[in-house]
Amino acid sequence: MIALLGMLIIVATQFLAPKVGVASPLILLAVGLGIGFLPQVGAIEVEPHLILEIILPPLLFSAAVRMPTMDFRREMHAVAMLAIPLVFLSAFAVGFVINWMVPAISLPWGVALGAVLSPTDAVAVSIAKRSGVSHRIITVLEGEGLFNDATSLVLLSAAMNAGLAADNNALNPGLLIGRVALALGIAAVIGWIVGEVGVRVRALLKEPSTDTVFSFAMPFLASLPAEHLGGSGLVAAVVAGLVVSRRRAALISANNRRFSQQNWETMTLVLESAIFLTMGLQAFGIVEETSEFVGGLTFAAVLAVTLGTLIMVIRAIFIALMLTWLDHRRTHRQRRFEVEASRIERFEKRMNTACEVDADMLEARNLSPEQWGKALDRFRRRLTRRERRNAMRGSDLDYFANEPLGPREGSVIVWAGMRGAITLAAAQTISTHAPARALLLTIALFIAAGALVIQGLTLPGLIRIVKPQMASGDISEEERAKLLKVMGSALVDTALAQAIHEVDGQTLLSAGVSRTLSRIGNAVSATDEAEGTRIARTADRVLTDILRDASTQSGATNDGLCPECVDDSLEATASVAATSESASLPAEDASSALASPSDDEGHGTVAMSEEEVERSFTRDQIRELALEAIHAQRDALLQARDEGIFSSAALEGALARLDNEEILLVSSRGTDH
Repeated sequence: MIALLGMLIIVATQFLAPKVGVASPLILLAVGLGIGFLPQVGAIEVEPHLILEIILPPLLFSAAVRMPTMDFRREMHAVAMLAIPLVFLSAFAVGFVINWMVPAISLPWGVALGAVLSPTDAVAVSIAKRSGVSHRIITVLEGEGLFNDATSLVLLSAAMNAGLAADNNALNPGLLIGRVALALGIAAVIGWIVGEVGVRVRALLKEPSTDTVFSFAMPFLASLPAEHLGGSGLVAAVVAGLVVSRRRAALISANNRRFSQQNWETMTLVLESAIFLTMGLQAFGIVEETSEFVGGLTFAAVLAVTLGTLIMVIRAIFIALMLTWLDHRRTHRQRRFEVEASRIERFEKRMNTACEVDADMLEARNLSPEQWGKALDRFRRRLTRRERRNAMRGSDLDYFANEPLGPREGSVIVWAGMRGAITLAAAQTISTHAPARALLLTIALFIAAGALVIQGLTLPGLIRIVKPQMASGDISEEERAKLLKVMGSALVDTALAQAIHEVDGQTLLSAGVSRTLSRIGNAVSATDEAEGTRIARTADRVLTDILRDASTQSGATNDGLCPECVDDSLEATASVAATSESASLPAEDASSALASPSDDEGHGTVAMSEEEVERSFTRDQIRELALEAIHAQRDALLQARDEGIFSSAALEGALARLDNEEILLVSSRGTDH
């Protein structure tokens, strides 16, 4: 009955939130507080390990899977600084202040409270996402929330051990840093192993439901062994999620990924909502215990305001210094990029000169032509690696320039770093032998709830005042053209391109692919320009009509799988591959024009009847050619991702479109049998 009531509350909250303009976590927190303080409802206590070991691993795993690994790599330094040194500074500052204000609370127990209050909540970042700030700000906030839990929980454990042993030496910074490094190292290794093995296992699973069930188990497969071996279970789940994020597009089928994603979205909604609702329900029991303490709730509130302000001041100063350092580092990387570019240029000139050596020079160096050729191959590989590294460095610099982190963005990062359910759950793990434990829990509750309410409600206003860079959903024409070029180049050597060379496309309308193959015209390197245009035109007609045929057979509707509802803007740009007159036509008219018999006359097309074509290319054979083409395009995009050529938004959009096409082709193939 309680679970049913909770689900109904979640549904009602999701329905109400957009109408009142308040984030759903805040409404759930308020509902939990209201229910918890009803006279008919007694004190509710939730086992903290339930949140830390059962709820948080899948939530953090899911957040890591959704995070583009390319952007996370770019923000690694900022995330590391926020997740480790800032947590240490905040925890020890809180420890000293509360020990001064409440002498009964010794320094180790004060540091324990500081460790609880220092990390931001990755779940609470969902509030900031709705504000529409730049993708880079969200990446920094999410990365901080994913990794600072490990630092805080290790520090919390050390502080409690020091408090129970009455030994302040246990808080030696060198010892603590070593423990944090060990916990992170163990977690990283286990998370990486679970992620790599898990992705390969999922690649073997053909049923989407089976794949989803196994994906639900992955965060626990990572977190439980890590905790047993002395590492951070939460970080292990995060690392496993990052590995899945990077590898899933290449190994797991599009249908399985789409099905799993939909189920994970439901799971995430339920778990996130349960956390905030439970947080409010526990408030009454915690507050009731504190009322018996000397000074009562008023004194606890004063301490909470003081410590909360202290944490925010430290965070603001630290982030200001961090942004200055990041700007200096960007300038240094710019100089390094320019120096390396000049070195590569000189190296290329030397390579060109080396390719022109004559037999006399080789004889003087006592080298055979074969030995010289092998040496040149080694130098070419070195040059390629250096060019790739420098190209990636240049892409990173473009990313930093397009999405800067200045004072305005920094103020948003400061204010959006909210405490949440993790703070309250970690606080409840404080030993019952701690002095004034009820007071410590109440302070944690006041700061966590206050941060969510005050910062969550005022964040939109702050954004309107400081005017940071906002997220843009548009992809530049230049980037779109590069995407089409990369995807078109991947098609040139496919069997489908060869088939288009050999067979009149007008007779291949019984099966097919998608309009994306018109991109082939962007990359066909034919000496005869008319021949390249003919291939592009034929591909456009063949593949558009076949995808429509597949959509009809599979019963696909406007759910993202039909050709008319996938990235129309990209399709419009793809038409540039054809001639200017066809590009000016609407999609269907252009397709008809491109398929006219006159287009293919005199260009070496093999004239075949429909019966001959059907004997040569069955429906399934053509679909297999299409799937091969889609896989080739996906591989090209993943390689481009590794090189940092495109923005994460552009890549995700292009990959999502390929997934739609693959799902449609596979589903329509199944209806033929």
